[in-house]
Amino acid sequence: MENQAIALAETVGLPFTVKRVHPRPPWTWLPPGWWPSPLTALGVDSDSISPPWPDLVISCGRGAVPYALLAKKRSNGATMAVHIQNPKTQLAAFDLVAPPRHDHLQGPNVIETEASLHSITNQRLTEAANQFAPSLSHLPRPLVAVLIGGSNACFRLTPQIMTTFTGQLRKLCRDLGVGLVVTPSRRTGDENIQALHQALEGLPAQVWDFEGDNPYFGYLGLADSIIVTCDSVNMVTEACATGKPVHVVHLDGGNRKFKEFHGSMQAAGYTRPFQGHLEHWRYRPANDTAKVARRIHELLRKKSPTPA
Repeated sequence: MENQAIALAETVGLPFTVKRVHPRPPWTWLPPGWWPSPLTALGVDSDSISPPWPDLVISCGRGAVPYALLAKKRSNGATMAVHIQNPKTQLAAFDLVAPPRHDHLQGPNVIETEASLHSITNQRLTEAANQFAPSLSHLPRPLVAVLIGGSNACFRLTPQIMTTFTGQLRKLCRDLGVGLVVTPSRRTGDENIQALHQALEGLPAQVWDFEGDNPYFGYLGLADSIIVTCDSVNMVTEACATGKPVHVVHLDGGNRKFKEFHGSMQAAGYTRPFQGHLEHWRYRPANDTAKVARRIHELLRKKSPTPA
């Protein structure tokens, strides 16, 4: 969630400071709009929340809500409060709320996003691609980036699913001659990662081993196509920010929000289900971050006689 707030702040383009708050019980047991004294709830590992109050505060996460509203209140409304996702309190308390569409929030100060906010730009992808291109020059084209998440509260990446998936990847290499750049996550699990290495041994594939610089953006920048597991909204969104074909591997499990998210991304032409082969199509890269940033600038201009 922090990455989404930072991505939006970077896109807005104003100087910013990151404040991390870690509130303590019993305040955390209460709805975020009911905290009588948010400052007393701060844990010892929290950053300080104090004047001077900013022109803009961007919050994300339930625990950040009371402090965003505190800044707005203590500044007598001079601070514009923007919250990413559902604040789980009165929407009217904020100047702007940017929830994903599957949260079904409505209001005059609500700007829906198709997907999550992200920090991907053409410049960032180009710089990362240039950094990692020499180490991947031995791999054939087309180059396919494979982004693998893992089990979480909603989905299960089982050894059986991994066996089927790695078999499909092997077939792509052998039948189509593609090169693979694969980035697993900590959630992928040691057993699944070991199976991945075994399945791709001897094939034109590189699997990140969590050592050295993270090649994630480099893989996205260099890839001709992308395959991504369905368990992370952020990972799917970042893949769709490239404008490249995004094939989604659907795992066991899910919930209403994930189902709506994947349904809307597929209907909008961003993604297609991965069925063991590669398809080619075009779409405009997903960039809700820029949309929300433009709305913030509109509101800042209304609050101040000087251009924001």
